[in-house]
This record gives sequence, structure tokens and C-alpha cells, in this order.
Amino acid sequence: MEILQYSFMQRALLSGTLIGLVCSILGVFLILRRDAMIGHGLAHVTFGGVALGLFLNISPLGTALVVAVTCSIWILKLRDRAGVHADTAIGIFASVGMALGILIASFSGKFSVELFSYLFGNILAIGTGEVWVAAALTAVVISAVIFNYNDLVYTTFDHELARASGIQVGNLDTLLAVLTAVTVVLAMKVVGLLLVAALIVIPAATGLQFASNFKAAIAMSGLTGMISVLGGLFAAYYLDLPAAGAIVLLAFMIFVTVMLLARFSGLHRH
Repeated sequence: MEILQYSFMQRALLSGTLIGLVCSILGVFLILRRDAMIGHGLAHVTFGGVALGLFLNISPLGTALVVAVTCSIWILKLRDRAGVHADTAIGIFASVGMALGILIASFSGKFSVELFSYLFGNILAIGTGEVWVAAALTAVVISAVIFNYNDLVYTTFDHELARASGIQVGNLDTLLAVLTAVTVVLAMKVVGLLLVAALIVIPAATGLQFASNFKAAIAMSGLTGMISVLGGLFAAYYLDLPAAGAIVLLAFMIFVTVMLLARFSGLHRH
């Protein structure tokens, strides 16, 4: 267990596992709501926030967080008030966010190693403060899901009936969007903005393949996310691979394996 002797690997393993868990839990709700690509869209928006932070010489992480949360709320408003489909609203903000990021980075001459580290991830550079932030986010997301579990499940499967039943659908949608935005910003250090959507979608899709009920899907999704991060980091360390790519490819391999097992067991039962 040589890998555990280094403090930077300890921080990477702990924070990466927590963020993988959070991404996976949120991913189950997003997939079933047909909002799976919101992670991809917010990743593009976050790139614009990072570029703006570097241009203004202020915290790229803080700037990206403000931009991502604001845009996540705007996406909901555009969907609800302008009658635009969710995927269309996500596509609009994703395109504009990436375009602004490229322009800002070009004008400021900030196409630097630091900017590329946000695109491709740099989990080994995670500091102690970011570990605490990841732990706090994990606690907030799990608490929010537990506290609002019944309403979240209701709105996930029947949005309009939930609204008619008196559930504050708008507040729940905003809560889920904001939590996703914060998660995307923190996860960009783990797998980078180019792959952050994969950490949200693939483990959740794995959990939904084989689980017998909703709670089991969340549990299996979270387990897949954590195993993907841990296994990816071990592979990156011992095989000298890029951590982000190793994490996502391992998640995909788990998904394919579970999918094949699910189909085989289904055929066997038939």
C-alpha cells in the first residue's frame, strides 16, 4: 500500500471518493428526469467561469462556482418561462459559456497550464481545504436527498402530478440544479471539465441497470462512483496513467459488465 504513504494521494483518494459518491447520487435523479446532460452543459459554463477568474486574477474556483450556480438557475427559468425544452436550454448555455471562456482566455493570454488543468483534471493537486469542501458537499447532498427523498422521487417520476399535489416542485428543481452546479465545479479537479459529465452519468446508469428499487439504484450508483475513483487512482499511480481517463474508463467497464450481467440474468430468468 505504498500509495497511502503520500499525503497528496491520501487527499486525492478521500476527496475523489466523496465527490464520486455525490456525482453518482445526483446522477440517478438527473437521468430519470431526463436531465442527464445538465452536467455536461454546466461543465462548459464552468469553463467560462474559470477563464473569467483567471482574467480577473481572482479565485478561479470561486468564480466558476458563482457562474455555474447562476447559470443553473437561469437554465430552469428559460425552460419554465420561455417554454424551451431542458436540453435546448442546456445546449444554449453550454455553447455560450464555452465561447465566452475561449474569448476571455484568448484576450487575456491565459491559455496556461493552470487553465488546462481545469479541463483535464488535476486530482493530485487537491489541497486540504478542498478535501474539507468535498466532505461538506457530501454531507449537504446526502442530507438534502434524505430530507426531501419522498418529494424528490415523486417529482422525478411524475413532475406534473407532484405539482398538482401541492409539492413545491420549483424549489426542488432549483435545489437539484444548484447541487449539481456545485458538484460539477468541485468534480472538475477530479476528472476535469471535459469528463465531469461522465462521473455523473455512467455510475448512475450502472446503478439503474441492475437495481431492484430506487434506493438500491442510489446505493449501487454511489458504490460504482466510489470504486471508479479509487480504482482509477490506483491504476493511475501504478500504471502511470492519466487519473481522469483511468477513472472514467473504469466506470465505463463496470457499466458494461453490469449491463451484460443484467441482460444475461434476465434471459436466464425468462
